[in-house]
Amino acid sequence: MVEVRDVVVVGAGPTGLALAIALRRYGLDVLVVEKEPGTKKEPRASIIWQRALEAMRDLGCADDLAGAGLVVRRGAFRVRGRLCGEYDMAMPGTAFPCPLSIEQDATERLLRRRLRALGDDVGWATEAVAVRVGADGAEVDLRGPDGRGRTVACRWLVGCEGAHSIVRKTLGIPFDGERRADLQAVQMNAKPDWRFPQDPHLTQIFLHRGVSLIVSPLPGGGHRFFAFRDDPEPRLEEPPSTDEMRELVVRATGDPDVRLVPTTPPWTNRARFHDRLAASLRHGAALLAGDSAHLWAPVGGHGLNAGLCAAHNLGWKLAAVHQGRCRETLLDTYSAEQRRTAAGVMRDMRHNLTELPPGPLTLAALSLAAPVVIGSRRAERRTRLMMSDFARHHRPSALTTDTGRRGPLRAGDRLPDLPVRERDGTRRRLHDLLSYRRWTLLVFEGRGGGAEFRGLVERYGAGLRTFRVRAEGDAAGAALAGTLLLVRPDGYVGLRAPSGDRDALAGYLERWFAPRRDLPG
Repeated sequence: MVEVRDVVVVGAGPTGLALAIALRRYGLDVLVVEKEPGTKKEPRASIIWQRALEAMRDLGCADDLAGAGLVVRRGAFRVRGRLCGEYDMAMPGTAFPCPLSIEQDATERLLRRRLRALGDDVGWATEAVAVRVGADGAEVDLRGPDGRGRTVACRWLVGCEGAHSIVRKTLGIPFDGERRADLQAVQMNAKPDWRFPQDPHLTQIFLHRGVSLIVSPLPGGGHRFFAFRDDPEPRLEEPPSTDEMRELVVRATGDPDVRLVPTTPPWTNRARFHDRLAASLRHGAALLAGDSAHLWAPVGGHGLNAGLCAAHNLGWKLAAVHQGRCRETLLDTYSAEQRRTAAGVMRDMRHNLTELPPGPLTLAALSLAAPVVIGSRRAERRTRLMMSDFARHHRPSALTTDTGRRGPLRAGDRLPDLPVRERDGTRRRLHDLLSYRRWTLLVFEGRGGGAEFRGLVERYGAGLRTFRVRAEGDAAGAALAGTLLLVRPDGYVGLRAPSGDRDALAGYLERWFAPRRDLPG
């Protein structure tokens, strides 16, 4: 007898685990398989930015991650060893104002624990050796740890198994891009003996000719030394020795007396990169996420974060379509939105001069400009928005409709966590009104009356909840008066319209949601 599941997720890295958690929160029967025998034992990625932390909150994982991680509050920027300035990493309008230093092995361990609290464990040492995708589902041939094979049928198949994804290759989806020439990353976890600050909440960036060194504190003590440099020996694959790492640190900092003591357990790594993006992230019943969908050099540490946010985007959409609450075209918006997000990250990080090894002209320009730029509140805000991923939006998405006035918040944007007051006078934060399990209709009172929407909303099986509120505080909140926002389960604004525009809401619901009479059962 063929085993049958709602969803099979191939790959139990951070993206696959997060996606399975999201789907199980909606009650889907999810099988996760991973060819490796267990979660990673290498630290690898070491930072989770603010937007991904919000996504992990929706999956019930943020508290555990915060308990195991270390808050990074500030950054310091040095060119040729000279301090050019410090900047604040904190962002307003969120429960997670600062990024979190936590290594990937700890992240995976905590995600696995959350997954097991919701159902079965991962099928470890189980490899997907063949997949067949049809119009209404897929089959996966698996080889287990005992070498025996079995076939699992599923309605949906998601490839989260990395650059060599069997799902992507079977579907014949092009993985466009190229190798990043003359760039390598050399990493080591170590405790430094040097003249620079040992603040456990401070990340430091050092730029010198041909090398960019990022030094970030680790939760267990010590620091991650992460150097982008040129690649004079492309065939060299061995991890760096302590001496090689020390030479790079001396070169970047200008301090000849630096000493590095590797952490216990030790960890070093040498890596080279490709920039690649799958031509589509959906082919019928099969989808791609994480490194199966996109790859780039880890400038800014956004690879893991992009995967977590992709799982957050896909999870609620796949559940809504599977359960018949939304039309199947909703899944196409995942592919379009995530491809655009990935392309934006690639573009931004290719121009992130603060982390790429500079040539002599770039270094000279940075020496002159960095003190001025870092001292600019506007430039600091733009940098924080980019690194936190709060600036990334879905405005061009087919799932976005905007008929409202001009203002700081538009349809497609992430909803900021502003203070509001409900009709009964209760003061809340906007994010307290949201839920990953449903859509949220926010009607901001003021500037004329608002329509009643109860009968309209009840025609659809969206699981939608309505709140009538008044914004408090800054100009961004005041600008929302008289506005209607229909907020997606992942916290992005799907529809923005005047608060009395019943037709705009009716049109949006009709386009994306299944009427109750069409729901299964």
